[in-house]
Amino acid sequence: MTRFPPGFAWGTATASYQIEGAVQEGGRGASIWDTFCARPGAILNGDTGRIACDHYHRFRDDVALLGELGARVYRFSLAWPRLMPSGRGAINEAGLDFYKRLLDELEGKSIEPWVTLYHWDLPQALEDRGGWPARDTALRFADYATAVHERLRDRVRHWTTLNEPFNSAFTGYASGEHAPGATDPRAAVAAGHHLLLAHGLAIARMREQDAGSQLGITLNFSPYHPASEADADAARRMDARQNRFFLEPVLLGRYGEDNMAELNLGRWIADGDLEVISSPLDFLGVNYYRRLVVRAGSPQGTPTRFIGCEDVELVDRGGPKSTMGWPIDPDGLYELLMRLHREFAPPPLYITENGVSCEDTLDDQDRIDFLAAHLRAAHRALAAGVDLRGYFVWSLLDNFEWALGYEKRFGLVRVDYETLERTPRASARWFRDVVARNGPEP
Repeated sequence: MTRFPPGFAWGTATASYQIEGAVQEGGRGASIWDTFCARPGAILNGDTGRIACDHYHRFRDDVALLGELGARVYRFSLAWPRLMPSGRGAINEAGLDFYKRLLDELEGKSIEPWVTLYHWDLPQALEDRGGWPARDTALRFADYATAVHERLRDRVRHWTTLNEPFNSAFTGYASGEHAPGATDPRAAVAAGHHLLLAHGLAIARMREQDAGSQLGITLNFSPYHPASEADADAARRMDARQNRFFLEPVLLGRYGEDNMAELNLGRWIADGDLEVISSPLDFLGVNYYRRLVVRAGSPQGTPTRFIGCEDVELVDRGGPKSTMGWPIDPDGLYELLMRLHREFAPPPLYITENGVSCEDTLDDQDRIDFLAAHLRAAHRALAAGVDLRGYFVWSLLDNFEWALGYEKRFGLVRVDYETLERTPRASARWFRDVVARNGPEP
């Protein structure tokens, strides 16, 4: 059997907008996703997060499911609009009380909370003032993070500032596929820098409040491979945008020379920004779903929309894919973890998201196979010296899958969107056994 170290953190992950619903209850303000969902054609089938999984009312049932899984950790995000409806000012006590009740339930099941402060649901009021392309939003996030941390730090030890700032910046402001739906590549670059600045400011202020808090950030990574030698620069540019744009400032205190030159980043960087962004971390969250092959200059394929990569296309290598159309490639996780270990000397790593969308069935052997293969790849990296300390499945529940609405299903637990009934899948029982054994069978 594949055994992980004693104390390895086994858990699942969710995000506020994807599961909570109750978008107009408890004093919650509007988020950019509420606005984006109201835009005709923005979301598949016209779906919205208005009800989602109704976790706001059913959180006790969901924590009970976590208990049945034997999960030791639950990674979830706080909704900024629920806690600060306008994005600034005093904490909304009704919103805070919801999360306190959730924390009470987790404590009752001996499940450790792992809080993400921002998982893409920016208050609409701040978007109206410029959103992430505006430097002021970074300052408002630091205020929000500090206020929430002060109120909950006695009950939460692990704090993640941002989840996948790449998507907040480039998918939200360049490709327009995510909220707020902008298509301005220069604004996306500014947003990316200001997200990183927000992270650094929040880390410094939370550290000052409580040196015992464990603080980090979660980044999403895709290893990029060239289809041929002629495509090496295409792979380099894609890696620069998705992976190194965020990783290098956070861990090395600098942007890569290629990103600086190709994105004209200097116009956004003020004195001291990079020192703030590279504030020391206690952990780095790693989200991994796929490894990709790219080529440049071909008229076929699916073009990317990242600035400076407009000519780059993804190459279909064949092989198994999820219902998202993403290639299933556990060796890419091993490659990623080893690269982080060799090139960046990171703090302890946690796989904060790894999972797969499958057909809507309770007998989801394909999900079990996916998770088992990725856990074996993670264990290989750990055996090779990577300081890996936890693994969180995405996701506990089927949920609102952003622009794809409710069509794609990632949950260990099935959600009937008509009745909101939860039914554990075969993968939920399998994961319970993994946690109990501290690893999958060979």
